[in-house]
Amino acid sequence: MRPARGLAAAATLALLASGCSLVGSESDEATDASGASATADSSGSAAGGTVTLVTHDSFYLPKKLIKQFESETGYTLELRSVGDAGSLTSQLVLTQDDPIGDVAFGVDNTFGSRALDNDVFAPADVDLPDGVAEHALPGDDDGTMVAVDDASVCVNVDTAWFDEQGIEPPTTLDDLTDPTYEDLFVTSGATTSSPGFAFLLTTIAAYGDDWQSYWSDLLDNGAKVDRGWEDAYQVDFTAGGGNGDRPIVLSYDSSPAFTTDGEGGTTTAALLDTCFQQTEYAGVLTNAENPEGAQAVLTWLTSDAVQAALPESMYVFPVVEGTALPSDWAQFAVQPDDPWTVDPADVAENRDTWLADWQDVVSR
Repeated sequence: MRPARGLAAAATLALLASGCSLVGSESDEATDASGASATADSSGSAAGGTVTLVTHDSFYLPKKLIKQFESETGYTLELRSVGDAGSLTSQLVLTQDDPIGDVAFGVDNTFGSRALDNDVFAPADVDLPDGVAEHALPGDDDGTMVAVDDASVCVNVDTAWFDEQGIEPPTTLDDLTDPTYEDLFVTSGATTSSPGFAFLLTTIAAYGDDWQSYWSDLLDNGAKVDRGWEDAYQVDFTAGGGNGDRPIVLSYDSSPAFTTDGEGGTTTAALLDTCFQQTEYAGVLTNAENPEGAQAVLTWLTSDAVQAALPESMYVFPVVEGTALPSDWAQFAVQPDDPWTVDPADVAENRDTWLADWQDVVSR
């Protein structure tokens, strides 16, 4: 029987699917990107007026941080959401000449090159804390995109299930094609989910031109492809929210922090040799009406207070060096030392081809 806390955590993690962030809720302490002003006073203050932050649907931060930003800067912060990370990027490209906001958050490293190629962002004129520059997007020579958070998509295993069965869990991508793990792995689709696409990129990085052969072997070994992360984790995963029968699932490096057993341990683990790092960026929109306010938002997003709030509000890792993590994160949310990567320019050039080829493989 699965611990009740693990079931609650699975339900919380289900909010991940629409964007790159693993999204949580803090009841009346959280605010969302619904398109409404974050405060009752939508007219803006005399000191700064309104600054509009465009995000994906997965953006959440505590209200107290919104109010603190407004109090300290004199700006009124308006939040506007436009779908998932891909939809966000597309909207920013389409509206580059007449932007729908002043600053944007949520374009990640798999979409970043498209934003750069279309001059979506203007150079960021802010002082960056230690650690942010280490996550700079390759090719962003003008420093237009400021890293805010990261999290890695990784294969996770139900360690309790494997202990009960007396089977050693897999540790590598190759292991997933081993007959020992036949019919035990479930992933989300590359064409229908952000983590699914990240896993496709993982296999491309690992196997190069042979990635389609790897996927054929994976499917021949009984791997199941669900539409989204929620179906894979909550329904089919044995440590998820239902009565799943698959103890291997595609999820995130932070996921084990949400399956603690109440006895100082966790019932799942991320396989750190299978991870693909996703970094989310923010930037001042080219032709923004309020570029000064946009710069203030960049400074705020990389501030100590916001960075410290990221794990429990958006379930991602902060990028600013020295930011303390919640105790469960510090113990169980282990980040990979050497995650798989694909050059953002290669992703931009080959995305459609890779997705079409992947669809052909899984449809056979």
